[in-house]
Parts: sequence; C-alpha cells; structure tokens
Amino acid sequence: MLADSAYGSDTQFREGITELGLLYMMGVKSSVSVWEPGQGPLPKLAAGKGPGRPPKLLRRDEHHAPVSVKDLALALPAQTWKNVSWREGTRHKLRSRFAAVQVRAAHRDYKRSEPRPEEWLLIEWPREEKEPTKYWLSTLPARRKLRDLVRVAKHRWIVERDYEELKQELGLDHFEGRGWRGFHHHATLCIAACGFLVAERSRFFPLCPRRSIGLTPPQNASRFRLPFGLALEFFRGSIAQRRVQPLSIVILLDDLFVVRP
Repeated sequence: MLADSAYGSDTQFREGITELGLLYMMGVKSSVSVWEPGQGPLPKLAAGKGPGRPPKLLRRDEHHAPVSVKDLALALPAQTWKNVSWREGTRHKLRSRFAAVQVRAAHRDYKRSEPRPEEWLLIEWPREEKEPTKYWLSTLPARRKLRDLVRVAKHRWIVERDYEELKQELGLDHFEGRGWRGFHHHATLCIAACGFLVAERSRFFPLCPRRSIGLTPPQNASRFRLPFGLALEFFRGSIAQRRVQPLSIVILLDDLFVVRP
C-alpha cells in the first residue's frame, strides 16, 4: 500500500492497513513522533502490594520521550546517508540522498499495554537542501536493502499517473449530479474499473517486472479482486458509450477481453 503524508501521518490508518495483512510504504509529516533506533516506551510499573488494579499501560517521562522524525533525521551520523538512484528520468537517472533506520511509532503509545513493532523510517535529504525533504514509514521486512525501500517509496509516482488516467479515460470527473450517494456510486465504479484495468494490463503488458521492486501480493489478495463479469458489464455499458480518444484504454477493451484465457 502506497500513500502520501495525508494518509500516512494517521496512525490509526496505518494500523488498519496492517490489520488487513498488507504491507505499506507511506509518507509522513516531519512532526510525526517515533522512538529512536533501539528504544521504546518505558515498561508498565510493577504491581504494588496494596489494593487496586495493577498498572497496564506503557510509560514515558521527561528523560525518556520520543522525537519527531525530523529531529531524528538531523541527528543521524553522516555515514548513514547514501546516494541512491531509483529509475531513469527523461534526461538522466533520478538520484538523491537517503537514510533508513528501524524505529517504533510513538503516537499515544502511553495508552497501550504493548509497544508497537519496529518498522522502517526512510528519509530523503538532497545535498542541496538545508534539511530533509521527505519521510516515509514502512512495514517492509527488516532485511530489505536501502535501494529496495527507495524504489518502493518512489513507485508512488504511478499513483498520480493512474489518477490522471482515471479522470481522462474512465470519467471520474464526468459526474454532474448533486447528491453524495450518486457521487459515491460513480466514484466507486470508476475506481473499481481502474483497478481492474491495472491488474489486467500488468498481466498482458508487464512493463515493470514485479521483481524490480521486490514485492509479492498478499496471500489474501483474492479478497480484493473485482469479479470479471461485473467489470465486463460495466465497461460495455456506461463507459463504452462515452466519447473517448483513439487508442485509449476503452477502445482497446475488446482486444483485452479476447485474449483473456
């Protein structure tokens, strides 16, 4: 799951993605708090001999507290930062300076009984900038190399391309109603259609091999698969009747369906 800081800075959202059994690489704001590498919240106090419930919550104090990801990045030693390239640009390879460390998210963990598991904090700090520019938290396995983390984080540029395609080819911005229910129905069908096309296109036109970013689909990926019959009916109905550009996705749908086994 890839997302920008508008979603990634929400701890509850990240934890919800983990509960679904999915890995994520999400941008976070510089103010997001984490524990420094190798540290975590203080353990709960030992139960006393007197009456009352035993302590169950983690602790922190003025001498043992989390830091923002920005402060952590500024304190990293110089040898932590590495130059990494992730893909070919229009003129040359895209390259920047990155660092990655294992941390624990700290948001309100004093209300928890167990510390959060460690995850990656990936930081980008171009040499020409005075301070780090981007931050990500990721649940990718601890054995991942820095280059793999960077490639996954930078893979999000495809999201912007998909959004543009979603509007231009699948009519996300064609809704002219006034009610929320109608808009939700329209947006849901457009997004489902886009997801179906992306999945089918990756099967027939593997322009970016899966091994290039080292990811495999989750074991329960079938839960998220759109029924073929539903997608076919939708495309040949409302979408196929719209005016489209030559050689667009919609025009190529019939060819796509013909070669499907």
